[in-house]
Amino acid sequence: MAGHSKWANIKHRKSRQDAARGKAFTKLIREITVAARESGGEEANNPRLRAAVLNAKAENMPAANIERAIKKGTGELEGASYESAIYEGYGPGGVAVFVETLTDNRNRTVSDVRHLFNKYNGRMAETGAVAWVFVQQGLIVVPEDGVEEEDLMLVALDAGAEDIAEEDNRYEIYASLSDFESVRKAVEDAGIEIERAELTRVAQNTVPIEGKTAQQLLTLMEMLEDNDDVQRVYANFEIDDSELTALTV
Repeated sequence: MAGHSKWANIKHRKSRQDAARGKAFTKLIREITVAARESGGEEANNPRLRAAVLNAKAENMPAANIERAIKKGTGELEGASYESAIYEGYGPGGVAVFVETLTDNRNRTVSDVRHLFNKYNGRMAETGAVAWVFVQQGLIVVPEDGVEEEDLMLVALDAGAEDIAEEDNRYEIYASLSDFESVRKAVEDAGIEIERAELTRVAQNTVPIEGKTAQQLLTLMEMLEDNDDVQRVYANFEIDDSELTALTV
């Protein structure tokens, strides 16, 4: 999990560059819109929407953009209708790759995803081929600065968190889907800054990769995530931190 976790943090830092050219905003707006469509536009009653809005604010998205996305989801404003689609496959080295998308055109999306798998030495697989590798959990990321680990552990574990890890100057708090909202609220109520809160998928086993294989896999993941229809990409690779950082600079 460490390699993929490290990649996720590098990806989120890079997304700030994407935001300047609209990539990050596009994905966040789709997530907000779908969350509002599925469970309403009130953040207090919609944990998925609240997490999406929190992440949008972390990327400095203007409040007006957030409000419009919510209204499109609730039907107060006209907008494209997005639906979720999952694609599974194998990357270089036999690494399991799980792709979550929100799309208004499934044919376009599946064609784009298949093309990228084929181009970067991977292959798509049937539904369920790799889904079993990943367990869905809630993830709350807290900046390390000014936060005592013991204090954070006390708050998070008491609220039902399953694990806390330190990675790249951040604390990563993992919780089951049922406890995710209570853990997030406990951390927030304790006055601890939350960098992002989201649903994620954690690999239950990993495949070690290095060298050219690692480069090909990271390129595949980056190109998948660069697609507007793709929301998140998960993979069960394990790679040395120094090599991962060097390959993603």
